[in-house]
Formats: sequence, C-alpha cells, structure tokens
Amino acid sequence: MAKKKWSALGPRTRKAIVALGVVEVVMLVATQIDIARRPAELVRGPKNLWRALAFVNIVGPVAYFVRGRRTAH
Repeated sequence: MAKKKWSALGPRTRKAIVALGVVEVVMLVATQIDIARRPAELVRGPKNLWRALAFVNIVGPVAYFVRGRRTAH
C-alpha cells in the first residue's frame, strides 16, 4: 500500500487520525498516573515493566487496565 501525504487525506480521515492520537495520549497519561499512584502490591508484575509497555500504542495502556491492575481487598 502506498503512503499518502497528509494533504491527500480527506477531512474525515484527518479528524479520525487526530482523534485516535488524542485517545492514545490520554490513555498513556492515565496509565502513567495510575501506575505512579497505585501501590506495587496492587500491580501485577513490576511497575517499571508496565510503564514501558504503556508506550506500545494503545495496546499497552489497555493491557495494563485489563490485566495489570489488582483490586484492593
């Protein structure tokens, strides 16, 4: 598939790309804040590993919120 220039994309496509970028950044920031505030015993695995994985597109933050957090008893 050939790469398209930003100017060649339609307005809906541009808005979708920007919106997804915003969602990705918000999820990254939320993940980093949660990791910083959550006690280590409420995180599955090393906190530093989750901090690094959070930078893997949208997959990292979603994985953290689905599998990385433990609930307090």
